[in-house]
Amino acid sequence: MPIYLKDQIADNADAPPESLHRRLRSRLDGMALATKLMLIGGVFLVLALASIGLTLWVTWQLEGGAAAVNEAGRMRMRSYQLALSLQQKPVNAPAQWATEVSDQLTAFDRSVALLRRGDSSRPLAVPWDNETRAQFQHLVTDWQTLRTQALAIADGAAAPGTLNAHVHGFVAQVDLFVSAVERHLSGWTTLLRTFQLAMMVLAILSALALMYAGYVFILEPVSRLKSALHDIADGAFATRVIVETGDEMGSLAEGFNSMAENLESLYGNLETKVREKTASLETKQQRLSALYEVAAFVASAETLEELAHGFARHMRRIAQADAVAIRWSDVANERYVLLGSDCLPHVMAEDEQCVLSGDCLCGAKVESGTMPSVRVIPILDASRNLSSQTAGRRVHDHCERAGYATLITVPLGLHQRVLGEVELFYRGQPSLSEEEKALFEALASHLAGAMESLRAAALGREAAVFSERQLLAQELHDSIAQSLAFLKIQMQLLRDAMGRQDQVAIHATMDELDMGVRESYNDVRELLLHFRVRTHVDDIEPALRETLSKFEHQSRLRTQLSVQGQGLPLPPDIQIQVLHIVQEALSNTRKHAQATQVWVDVQTQPSWCVRVRDNGRGFDVQAGPPDSTHVGLSIMRERAQRIGADLRCESGPNGTLIELRLPNLVASRSGGPITQPGALTS
Repeated sequence: MPIYLKDQIADNADAPPESLHRRLRSRLDGMALATKLMLIGGVFLVLALASIGLTLWVTWQLEGGAAAVNEAGRMRMRSYQLALSLQQKPVNAPAQWATEVSDQLTAFDRSVALLRRGDSSRPLAVPWDNETRAQFQHLVTDWQTLRTQALAIADGAAAPGTLNAHVHGFVAQVDLFVSAVERHLSGWTTLLRTFQLAMMVLAILSALALMYAGYVFILEPVSRLKSALHDIADGAFATRVIVETGDEMGSLAEGFNSMAENLESLYGNLETKVREKTASLETKQQRLSALYEVAAFVASAETLEELAHGFARHMRRIAQADAVAIRWSDVANERYVLLGSDCLPHVMAEDEQCVLSGDCLCGAKVESGTMPSVRVIPILDASRNLSSQTAGRRVHDHCERAGYATLITVPLGLHQRVLGEVELFYRGQPSLSEEEKALFEALASHLAGAMESLRAAALGREAAVFSERQLLAQELHDSIAQSLAFLKIQMQLLRDAMGRQDQVAIHATMDELDMGVRESYNDVRELLLHFRVRTHVDDIEPALRETLSKFEHQSRLRTQLSVQGQGLPLPPDIQIQVLHIVQEALSNTRKHAQATQVWVDVQTQPSWCVRVRDNGRGFDVQAGPPDSTHVGLSIMRERAQRIGADLRCESGPNGTLIELRLPNLVASRSGGPITQPGALTS
């Protein structure tokens, strides 16, 4: 990397600074940001390491030269020691003196050899150049001369007085050598300072280069992004950041520009989208309001006529139609009968009370098991097509004469069964969306459900009336009819007695007739009292007290009512059945028991239990009631069976007990109703 940059700088040395900056920047723009920073840092790191290496090398040279100077100074000192040793030759120990002189000469030889080869461990190295080499050669020559002279003096071949001149010459040569070395080291010292200054400059340049690179590649793009963000925050969504590099900052700038474009697009269409969304929400709110309004109306309608006419008014307003007609279809889908309408012309309402399937635009024939969809019919074109396809059949043209141009039919269906259709008449050509079709179908489903509910309620009322009439007929047959049959027999006996002129038989028969009439009268009054008694919504106790009060007034028997516990209240339909069972038990007591007092005990917890007991004569339960015409027990058992209750009868000489035990109301209400269809209501 550094060599590459160095070559590039060398190639562009003649280029202007600005041009060189652009070329370098253009070459760096394609690199990643981390690569750029590593490249710049690597260049300056190599330069710094090179400078430090050169500085260490120069320092090593200076240390080696300084050691050489020290070694040369040591040679100067040794030369004086050698001269002094040679001049002070001892008389008593000449051998020792000779050894000392030899050692000194050997030390001189080692110093000369050390200066010649150097010592990297100290370090010691003579900075060789031409001058130092010449001075060192003179130094070696003078040392050889001095050494020869010293050996001659040591051997006694020469006088010591001649040694001083050689020593001074050798010392002078050492000084010349040291001076040459010092001059060379002075140049190295200057070079070392130059390198140190270069390192300072390089450190400054490195810091400046890194700061510049950080500014160019990081701070400046971040500043532009920050400025663009402020512009975006101020609403200038057209702001874009210029992308100049392909590094991370360039990618960030491209992402910012993409975000700005999306924001500009979103905010540019925001007002339109808000209006569209608001209009959509208003439309949905109107549809929900219409559904709620129609649902509330159909739930409150009590008759089919009220339901049809009211729904037609609501439908015309919701669909913004000019007229609305609602038709009912029979099971075979052969005819459509007009149930209700709104703003429909009188002629159409009168002449189209019943439309056969296929005779008109409305009232389409539907195949069994299929459910038609909403139809939009252009009246004029459809009338012509229908007339040509149904030759010989009656074709109505009232719609065209009334000025209607478009007919929309919405089927009334429930559980894949067509109940009829809703017809919307328009004098224009409305556009019907899928949402509006769904709304019309939902409204029609509400109407169909309400129509079916009214039909089911009518069937329920009819079944209740029929069931009540059956029980009423049964009670009349078991009470008044039997009494009247008895009176009829007595009348025949009276005629026979009168024909025989049998006064005793006549009086006996008259007594029987009188007793039968009074019994029939009491039965009628009892039935009238029973069917006039009504239960209360949550509490059966007031109805029981009212029943016992009327029973006391009618039979002159004493009664006592006891209610224990605070259980769940009985539903109204069960209350009326329980009350009728109690009334039937009281009626049997009045007719057959010959009792003086009656007790009614009611227990509400854990399940309802009603006991009616008297102190009458009783009867044999296994053999049945003493009166063959008395069927009160069977009537009570039938009523108990209707409400899922158990009826138990106990009788003896001390009275009769009728016990009615109802199922658990909590289990019954969670698992389903305990009443059966057709249960009696009062």
